[in-house]
Amino acid sequence: MNEGLLLARLVFGLVMAAHGAQKLFGWFGGYGIAGTGNFFESIGFRPGRLFAALAGLGEFGGGLLLALGFLGPIGPASTTNGIEVPLLYGAAGVALALTGPGRFSIDAVVGLTSTPALALIAIAIGIVGAVANLALRRNPAPATA
Repeated sequence: MNEGLLLARLVFGLVMAAHGAQKLFGWFGGYGIAGTGNFFESIGFRPGRLFAALAGLGEFGGGLLLALGFLGPIGPASTTNGIEVPLLYGAAGVALALTGPGRFSIDAVVGLTSTPALALIAIAIGIVGAVANLALRRNPAPATA
């Protein structure tokens, strides 16, 4: 089981971190803060650069925490953007938050243990953050000809 958790953490965490690096740094074919910010503006998230930075930091930082198995359910609670990616990240995040990072993790090395209550709190914070993010979205202005 620990080997499976390690594999899941590494794959999901590093893919999530790479997705965030696209937004933050323009790595892996991404558009960086400016390009991602323009896209966010076009779909109603203003100021776009701020939302791009927050999304990128959440994905990059959360992905690294998840891959390392550090700070238990905090890393998996960070997800944003589109439907398929958040659904994938959300399912993996909830599963890993509820099971813990396993024996091959920084948490295990330093003796940090997660409780079901802590996992549920982290999941609830992620849900509140997602709802707040959507509540701040404003419909894009109609294009003028």
